[in-house]
Amino acid sequence: MTTTSIEPIRWQGGVDGHLVLLDQTKLPTETTFIDCRDVETVWEAIKQLRVRGAPAIGIAAAYGVVVGLQTVAGGDTADLMQRLDEVTEYLAGSRPTAVNLFWALDRMKATAADLKNSGVAGNDFTSAMLRGAQAIHAEDRQICRAIGRHGADFVGGKQKSKFLTHCNAGGLATAEYGTALAVFFTLQDRGQSPHVFVDETRPLLQGARLTAWELVQRGIDATLICDSMAAQVMKEGRVEAIITGADRIAANGDSANKIGTYSLATLAAAHDIPFYIAAPISTFDLTLADGDAIPIEERSAEEITNGFGRATAPDSVAVYNPAFDVTPARLIHGIFTEAGVISPVTTENVVAVVRDES
Repeated sequence: MTTTSIEPIRWQGGVDGHLVLLDQTKLPTETTFIDCRDVETVWEAIKQLRVRGAPAIGIAAAYGVVVGLQTVAGGDTADLMQRLDEVTEYLAGSRPTAVNLFWALDRMKATAADLKNSGVAGNDFTSAMLRGAQAIHAEDRQICRAIGRHGADFVGGKQKSKFLTHCNAGGLATAEYGTALAVFFTLQDRGQSPHVFVDETRPLLQGARLTAWELVQRGIDATLICDSMAAQVMKEGRVEAIITGADRIAANGDSANKIGTYSLATLAAAHDIPFYIAAPISTFDLTLADGDAIPIEERSAEEITNGFGRATAPDSVAVYNPAFDVTPARLIHGIFTEAGVISPVTTENVVAVVRDES
């Protein structure tokens, strides 16, 4: 088995250090890192998908708070809290759908409030905030491993070995092991040989550029297909289960993920193939009763008309480019979390698991 030692997210140095991100827009042909020494660079990296995947966005945002605080690191508590408000509000505007972004920012604000109440200020305050971001990072590694175990136990127990996935929910989207891909990695660690069909994931090809790259790095048997080929692959009996990640999950289990996921779930139902979501508890948003309330980011027309710098459509054509869609809970057979598997996916079961872990 081959593995990659590349860290997609890392903090370099001490409290006066900086965030280093793997630029995922350059994969798979280039391995380029971005030094984020100011909060504007972090915001741009999140907005432009240089770092992407709900957990990874949250981790990057947490470190982004620390980078932002460095401008007033030696100041008094009032200055630090004012700067904290500015930085968190700014970073919150980078992407609207991934709830982990807001979860991480809220957690950093809670850490700051505790420090303020304890009388911590100056460099000690910023140092403690860095430890808070590092804790989020470390916890995500353990969370991903747990998701992988629970998912592998579930699908392995049902003797599934032929899978399909969409977008990228691997180590590049998290601290290390991924969510959906963690299931495949865990099966491999246990000596099993999963085969994974990988949707290209248009228009930005996260499946082709990122998921295929990760699976090849791990030595997992993978086959790349265009998104429009999924139904045919299912019809031919080549897929036994579908596993994707999620960017936000409502209280009833409705799940937002990369555009095209809803189509897959619908096709899976038509072919009697189980469809699963793999996501951490931090991706759930119990303030939303169902998926109709999940905000859907709409991205620029150029991603479709001029993808990767080449014109593929007339400039004058109207374009609709939602980045996500919402899969209704009725199409989801189970949600793999670090706390276990939610199945069947109902409001009662979702709320019980999430509140127990919160």
